[in-house]
Amino acid sequence: MNLHAKLRQRADAGRPVRVALIGAGKFGSMYLAQVPRTPGVHLAGIADLAPAAVHANLARVGWDPRRTQAASLDDALARGTTHVGEDWQALVRHPAIDVVVECTGHPIAAVDHCLEAFAQGKHVVNVTVEADAFCGPLLARRARDAGVVYSLAFGDQPALICDLVDWARTCGFPVVAAGRGHKWLPHFSASTPETVWGYYGLTPEQAARGGLNPKMFNSFLDGSKPSIECAAVSNATGLAVPSDGLRYPPASIEDIPYVTRPIDEGGVLERKGMVEVISSLEADGRRIPYDIRMGVWVTVEAQTDYIRHCFEEYNAHTDPSGRYFTLYKRWHLIGLEVGVSVASVALRGEPTGVATAWNADVVATAKRDLAPGEVLDGEGGYTVWGKLLPAETSRRIGGLPLGLAHQVRVTRAVAKGQSLCWGDVAIDATTRAYRLRREMEVQAAPQPGAVQAA
Repeated sequence: MNLHAKLRQRADAGRPVRVALIGAGKFGSMYLAQVPRTPGVHLAGIADLAPAAVHANLARVGWDPRRTQAASLDDALARGTTHVGEDWQALVRHPAIDVVVECTGHPIAAVDHCLEAFAQGKHVVNVTVEADAFCGPLLARRARDAGVVYSLAFGDQPALICDLVDWARTCGFPVVAAGRGHKWLPHFSASTPETVWGYYGLTPEQAARGGLNPKMFNSFLDGSKPSIECAAVSNATGLAVPSDGLRYPPASIEDIPYVTRPIDEGGVLERKGMVEVISSLEADGRRIPYDIRMGVWVTVEAQTDYIRHCFEEYNAHTDPSGRYFTLYKRWHLIGLEVGVSVASVALRGEPTGVATAWNADVVATAKRDLAPGEVLDGEGGYTVWGKLLPAETSRRIGGLPLGLAHQVRVTRAVAKGQSLCWGDVAIDATTRAYRLRREMEVQAAPQPGAVQAA
């Protein structure tokens, strides 16, 4: 509760937290909109493959053009301004940088950026949760080995969910379920960038005004991003995932404590302690009033009559038993909130969510029948969507992680609805992202002769 005070102290001492941003698209632009209003932070450099687009985005969010004319990173550091360029390696390797914010949305490149930042002794706030979903546990270990902090990005829903889970456990509540909201109907899993805006609830004109990427937004709509984010939460908190994908139970905020109970108590959970996503639409497509579509939630349990009575006495809304209570944030502000992570890793040495184990995975699943020779186009595209599975299930079937299903050629026919495996594709085995993922699988595999628990 004192991050702002600590930032003010850094500002007063003339020692701002020096930040490097890699990728300045929509999410990055939202962070950029807040930086000039945040004390004790100096955004020293931005690396992006399209510097002209960066300058356009900076103008869109209200930056004075004079702040971004630094000829070099050293020039920016000397004058308190910002250098914009294409060379992310020079940015990450500069000794003055404290924190790298990885904001490209490109999971394979993000792994390179994170690993290099660790090697250079930089903390990392990883906005590209797609990378965290398929190799986050090893990224976290690499950061620890390097003596730096690796963190999910506050403002994005996984870190906000982790925050609620931490609140619950710190208060002594067992977590029954936690997750986010989503606008969901089953046929959305086949959505493409051509159909996204109608399903999403925006006009093409609104999307163009906001500079919104249809493929990126379709990754939310088709269920890929909810699965990715729930995998990150599961790996960070230890909460389990459904055995055969998210169920998306429809519910108003008032009904969340009803549906996020175990099946034998009238809810939808296979057991207590799971992640799930609540749909803002009824099965027939009707919008549910007072929904949690853009928010996050956690359901906790009163384990004693005294605690249950406290819920009742303080008018906390519960399920009919009085035992299950849901705390929620109805909205999240995405990149506008990333400064919390930057301050936390730099000033406290604490992540705002980080993978601690490999519990969950997101496997590329065919949106339509795929023929040999076709090329996968990753999350939000025309070929695959992401299905959330237990990590052990994914490892056993050789599941192809969605984050690596980019520009990958299909080598044998895959039916619509079928999850792809390594044997279905010809993949570039030279990338650090691929090697890190395969290393994680090897480490998770049962050792020969090991006795399996009953």
